[in-house]
Amino acid sequence: MKTAIGNGIIELVEGDITLQEMDAIVNAANSSLAGGGGVDGAIHRRGGPEIMAETDRRYPNGCPTGSAVISGAGNLPARYVIHAVGPVWTGGKAGEAELLTGAHRRCLELAAEHGCQSIAFPAISTGVYGYPLSLAANVAIETAIQFMQQHEQPQLVRFVLFGRSAYEAFDAALQATASVNSM
Repeated sequence: MKTAIGNGIIELVEGDITLQEMDAIVNAANSSLAGGGGVDGAIHRRGGPEIMAETDRRYPNGCPTGSAVISGAGNLPARYVIHAVGPVWTGGKAGEAELLTGAHRRCLELAAEHGCQSIAFPAISTGVYGYPLSLAANVAIETAIQFMQQHEQPQLVRFVLFGRSAYEAFDAALQATASVNSM
């Protein structure tokens, strides 16, 4: 699914984020930037050890929850990997939505600062961090739309979703949010 937002496009695809030929792809990282499972493990496996070596060198203290840092993409078809640290879901009363919004916003800011016209996001925090898919989708889509409307960049924000349930949650969020924002 594609939706026009100003001069840009938000696109949803079901697939493997490590195969995306984009200016930047987003890694759902942990705060120590130490690699892990899920999207994080897949990015490090396919991208090679130079990604970890660069993050170790440039960010020895890691990255706080709700923010993001950028590195080269190693062997991936992207130019950059933006390592976003989303929150662990603890019921929604510990500022999780604000932290997830902050992580998405910082990714978009880093993409803009590095001249990226395209960026691909996974469903940050929805794996082992347990953030409910529909709530995470709403935060991600809303943050992307607001950023694109305010900054008129990047030209393409793609959400690369693993599995049909993730795609359907993001599709519902995009349809609901885009219709509200187009009024």
